[in-house]
Formats: sequence, structure tokens, C-alpha cells
Amino acid sequence: MTYQGLIHTYGHLLDLPIHSRTVSLLEGRTPLIKADNLSRQLGGGFELFIKYEGLNPTGSFKDRGMTAAVSEALGRGVTTVICASTGNTAASAAAYAARAGMKSIVLIPQGKVAAGKLAGAIAYGAQVIQIDGSFDDALTMVVEITNKHPICLVNSINPYRIEGQKTAAFEIVDELGSAPDWLCLPVGNAGNITSYWAGFKQYCGLKSAVLSSLLPKLLGVQAAGAAPLVLGHAVENPETVATAIRIGKPARGEQALQAAEESNGRIIAVTDDQILDMQKLLARLEGIWVEPASAAGLAGLAQEVASGKLKVEGKRVVAVCTGHGLKDPEIITKDMQKPIVVPPRLDALEEIILRN
Repeated sequence: MTYQGLIHTYGHLLDLPIHSRTVSLLEGRTPLIKADNLSRQLGGGFELFIKYEGLNPTGSFKDRGMTAAVSEALGRGVTTVICASTGNTAASAAAYAARAGMKSIVLIPQGKVAAGKLAGAIAYGAQVIQIDGSFDDALTMVVEITNKHPICLVNSINPYRIEGQKTAAFEIVDELGSAPDWLCLPVGNAGNITSYWAGFKQYCGLKSAVLSSLLPKLLGVQAAGAAPLVLGHAVENPETVATAIRIGKPARGEQALQAAEESNGRIIAVTDDQILDMQKLLARLEGIWVEPASAAGLAGLAQEVASGKLKVEGKRVVAVCTGHGLKDPEIITKDMQKPIVVPPRLDALEEIILRN
């Protein structure tokens, strides 16, 4: 049977209004990749899988929620959508709006968005407005304007975004046959950790009364320079190389903390160096290239396993990698060495590649 997208596949499990008109780019059905090499590097003795959300249509997990949010908006006659974004939401909102024949408006914090993400929003035809402030300032502004004008807000505070994003949990259970023991993922605005928890609770309950008691523990990971849920207070000027989670006032922060507590998990922080080291390690060991923020969940897993705070021997762990490496290629290219130049002769090539 030809795949027709998330709403066609899981729509009967999503709380979407009957007026919704499906807008899809065949999002979802992303691979769950077994990562034995990385598991061994982290000490071995457990099964590790990467849920590679970077293979969604616009390169990030945001497409899962956007198909739902834009489908609902189109169904009630909305002609314009708006979002605040550090990049991934902008590209996704613009793409789905274009697909639906809508106008899209994106507010981004000044100088805080990776070029690969901004290029996507522009390519899809969004009106991009940069504000002299943070993501949190931008989110406040889009909330205010949608309260005043008939424009649809498609940030993760839109409840239909959460409905769409739940489908990633459904897919994991479908593929593994049950929920994993641990789920590790980055935490920025906290919509994703909220939706995964809702998805696992719903789907495992539907599958089996036994499975409903076997939900995963959640390990949410923030960047140390943008870790309000770890610090216990808002961060006015968040700073991290992981631009996708550079958020100081998570819109769904309370729900994220609740999800971590209910699952007997936790939310922790890792440094930028740990994030970048894991980004490189994942690419070199498994051939999976993700943007920096996407490596945060794995960096947190590595930290907790190394410290002995997380016992994973004999367990099954899924790490969510939220965005493709092409979202922020400059993080790699800015420090790379220039390629070696050789004359077009075989002996010159042999001298380079065969030297001890």
C-alpha cells in the first residue's frame, strides 16, 4: 500500500477537529537505526537505536506537528500562519503553508538562526522578519498578534502540533513491538518531550494492558547555556551552539518536567563541547549526521552512563535525533582543514594515501 502520510496512517488516534483538511508532504515513517558501534563506544551491554527525524521532508521532526496544525488551520479557512523560530519550525511552517496555498510569516531572533534553516524558510516562500531580541521575545510577539488578528499560530503551544508529534512514539512502538526502556532526546521549547510522553501513554495503553505499565523512562537533555528546566528558572540570555534548543523560557516547560517525573526519568544539561563531540562521534561511528541540538540527547546518555547514574545494561534505549546535519553545516565547515592538493598523477596520490 502506498504511504500517504501521518494523518492518513494515525489520524484515527489523533485529536484533530472534523473540519481538518489534510496537508501532507509524506512526513513520518523515519528510520529507527540500530547503533551498535556507538553502543560499544559508550560501554556496551545495551541496545541503542537512533530515531532519525532528520529524514522528514524539511529535515526535522517539526513536520510531524506541522502537518496536523496546518491541516486544522486550512480546514477552518485560515489563510496565514505565523511562528517564532530558531530555524526548524520556520522551515516546516513555510513548507506546509506553501503546500496548503497559505501565506507564512516567520519571526526569528537576530543572529541566532543557522543559515541552512533560514534558507529553507526563504525557499518555501515565507516572509521572514528578524527581531532584535530572543526567541522568547519573538514567541511573545506572535502570541500577541494572533490574539488580535485572524492568523494561526503554529508554534508548539498550538495543541495540534503535539497531536502530530505523538506519532513518533507510535512508530517506535510499532517497530520495536513495545516501548523502549529509555528514551533520550533534546529539550528546547519542550513540545517534543511532552508529545512523546503523551504518545507512549496513549499507544501503549491501546496496544495492551500489560504494555501500558512498561512505558519508557525519559532522559531530556538541555544545553548548559540554555537549561532553564535544570536550573529551575528562566534564562534571560540563553547561549549555546545548539541553536535549535537555545530557548530560555520553554513554552511547555511544566509539562516537560511532569513527563520526566511521571516516567521516573529526568532532565539534565550537557556542555556545548559534549554536544559537538557527540555530533562528530555519531557521524564517524554510525554514518548519521545530525545538527548539534540533535546530538544533545545522546550526549546526555553518554554522560549519565559514564557517571554511573544511568544503568542501561541489558536495556533497550532509543535516542531521538531531531534534525539533519545539513541544517547547520557551518558548525562543521568553519573548523575543517583545507583539502590536500595533489597534482593529477597516480604516484602523487599514492604518496598521500599510502603513507604510514
